[in-house]
Amino acid sequence: MLLNSQQRQKLDDGNDREFYSVPRFVTHVDTGFIDRLTDLYRDRLTPNTRIFDMMSSWVSHLPAEMTFEQIEGHGLNEQELAKNNRFDHYFVQNLNQDLQLPLADESFDAVLNTVSVQYLQYPEAIFAEIYRILKPNGIAIFSFSNRMFYHKAIKAWRDQSEPNRVELVKGYFQSVSGFSSPEAIVQISKTPDLLRLIGVGGGDPFYAVIAQKIG
Repeated sequence: MLLNSQQRQKLDDGNDREFYSVPRFVTHVDTGFIDRLTDLYRDRLTPNTRIFDMMSSWVSHLPAEMTFEQIEGHGLNEQELAKNNRFDHYFVQNLNQDLQLPLADESFDAVLNTVSVQYLQYPEAIFAEIYRILKPNGIAIFSFSNRMFYHKAIKAWRDQSEPNRVELVKGYFQSVSGFSSPEAIVQISKTPDLLRLIGVGGGDPFYAVIAQKIG
């Protein structure tokens, strides 16, 4: 296994369903990150295909001008999912307790995960499920920044530097035979030292790891 039991631990090991029981109608990254992600989707996704937006919420960040055959949503708060007007259907499931997705083999052209991969305690199993539900040549896009609910992120994520988190997600893909070699996209705004000293940042860093089903 890629992770040991200690690396899977969270500071708050309470039921995730309880933590997410109250809806949070906020965005967890800044507009610069969201714009980069939408541009990435615009470049890598194909119109009129089937999309699975996993561990999602009330926004999907998909390009407004693109239409798809179906968008299946998933998350832990039904009120948030119900407000997402891009979903044709959605379901609620705790992936740290129920590791099997209720979705058919080879039924999606793309799987998307936005700023949530850090909460998966059994990523090897979930990435195997992603492989199972992807069609041949289907794409998986995992995007993240440096923000998180720290007490809900696994130890393997909390303990790593940002570059090493990219390598960790690559390792999740590589733990499943049949994915292409993962591609990483890193976009970090450079902030002059003087601005950094007065607390002005350069925006949320943008990371994405992408792979295709080739087997």
